[in-house]
Amino acid sequence: MKKGTFVLEKTDLETLELLLSKGNLSNRLAKRCDCLKLLSMGKTQKEVSAIVGFNEMTIGSWRKKYAASGLSFLYDQPRPGRPIVIDGEQRAKITALACEETPKGYSHWSLRVLADKAVEMGICKQISHEHVSNILKKTN
Repeated sequence: MKKGTFVLEKTDLETLELLLSKGNLSNRLAKRCDCLKLLSMGKTQKEVSAIVGFNEMTIGSWRKKYAASGLSFLYDQPRPGRPIVIDGEQRAKITALACEETPKGYSHWSLRVLADKAVEMGICKQISHEHVSNILKKTN
């Protein structure tokens, strides 16, 4: 884009300067603030890219996000993450199962036998031996 086409509202510029003056910002937030401030000073995306250290496409996307939602884009929105497959109650049951007597024919509980037994008992629909290992590692 051409020089000078980016306009930052006066209140937004004051907010950016206030944020930058605090000094305890995350690196990501500080870079985004610097980027907007430099763009408002008339720098091109290419110049800002060289100063801030992000590529021009990233700076262009920040520019668009600012135009769409103002300064709220500075802060990342929460992400949903992967849903919990095995809840706390199921974990407790698996841990309790590991403390019970071993099945006939086994001298000790193996992770695979624990996983198979948990599915057989209906504690969960499916679980890998590695997941059982992680559950048991988190308990004493």
